[in-house]
Amino acid sequence: MSTENPTWISEWNPEDETFWNTKGKVVARRNLIWSIVAEHIGFSVWLIWSIVATKLPAAGFHFDTDQLFQLVAVPGLIGSLMRFPYTFAVTTFGGRNWTIFSAAVLFIPTLALAYFVSHPETPFWLMLLVASTAGLGGGNFASSMANISFFYPDRMKGWALGLNAAGGNIGVSSVQLLTPILMGFGIFNLYQATPVSGVYLQNAGLMWIVPLAIAVFGAVFFMNNLTSAKSSFKDQLAIIGRKHTWIMSFIYIGTFGSFIGYSAAFPLLIKTQFPAVTIAIAFLGPLVGSLSRPFGGLLADKVGGAIVTFWNFIAMGAATIGVLYFVVIKDFNGFLAMFLILFVTTGIGNGSTYRMIPSIFREENLRKAKGSGEAGRALALKAASIESGAALGFIGAIGACGGYLIPSGFGKSIAITGGPQLALEIYLAFYAVCLFLTWWFYLRRSSVASSATSLAEARV
Repeated sequence: MSTENPTWISEWNPEDETFWNTKGKVVARRNLIWSIVAEHIGFSVWLIWSIVATKLPAAGFHFDTDQLFQLVAVPGLIGSLMRFPYTFAVTTFGGRNWTIFSAAVLFIPTLALAYFVSHPETPFWLMLLVASTAGLGGGNFASSMANISFFYPDRMKGWALGLNAAGGNIGVSSVQLLTPILMGFGIFNLYQATPVSGVYLQNAGLMWIVPLAIAVFGAVFFMNNLTSAKSSFKDQLAIIGRKHTWIMSFIYIGTFGSFIGYSAAFPLLIKTQFPAVTIAIAFLGPLVGSLSRPFGGLLADKVGGAIVTFWNFIAMGAATIGVLYFVVIKDFNGFLAMFLILFVTTGIGNGSTYRMIPSIFREENLRKAKGSGEAGRALALKAASIESGAALGFIGAIGACGGYLIPSGFGKSIAITGGPQLALEIYLAFYAVCLFLTWWFYLRRSSVASSATSLAEARV
């Protein structure tokens, strides 16, 4: 760190308190801030179609309910797939460099959306392809979380990753709040589209052009790459052979997968089940889910990620039962209240599960390095940092599958049974499995000897 803001930082040791307090903290905070900005816009672009799909029928597009849910769901699928290469990109190209690229490519889905929603004759297959490009925004989370994990000391990862994730997650709320408002004004009219029923659909894409330019600018001038975060693809692939990578991936589908899936489906679910209610209220769900995420990480820092995750799945199950009850009796106030509680629990669970991951890989590597002295311990900690960064992205990629599975599940449930109850019952059963896995591998006392990760490791 010989210059004030070098592109590459060669010396980085956040676990050293003197280094952290004199140099590291300021640099880490600056990178965190601009990471949040870029990731926030990424999430906004990813979830654009959750609002746009609700307006297409009024704009002259003849798509049925299942097709509308597919337009909402496909960005979730593409986003989850994009997270795999994005996970390994930070250690290959550098966190700053990849943030610049990942923000710049979001001009593709925003401009494509603005053009094609202005043409009601667009066939469904082409509109589905356009919607799929929004999945590029979903990949940002994996690279952003992997990048920030390298900047912060282990004792602060829960809070830092929680803030980074919440800043991104709240982009879902931003797009669902601002898009309906800005679609009512012709302030952006690049394609000179004629509004239908007073709605300028193209604004849903054009409104993000200036924020994207700001994000790219910020990444270029205010972010850094860490030399210590460089690693070979082979070294990172080691995480695929670890059973805890897959266990935590499954659990993360239950937390983040639920958050992103419910966020995508919520506006259309309200429109189909409660037609008299405005979808403008849908932004409240992802808002409370996003705001609760840092507190899930902070609580996990204090009492243990596994404990918080376990009790959180119980709360998720109870809230899902509440949603089921009120959707059957068609009581919107009860439905909204239960769904907001469900969103809060997804946020808390996101924070607590992500806090578990660095601890698990840290203790795994330290256990293997026992008896090898300080040199072996130092190598183990470096390996743990590389592996946990890769694991955060990899697990996030699998967890994001919920962004496809949940909206798609609601669409199929409504098509087959006429309502979303069947889908909710399946999600409830899934939470029960996640609850069991959390207890079996990370809380059950007899698992300490047999599991590669002990109770203490999951709680640290």
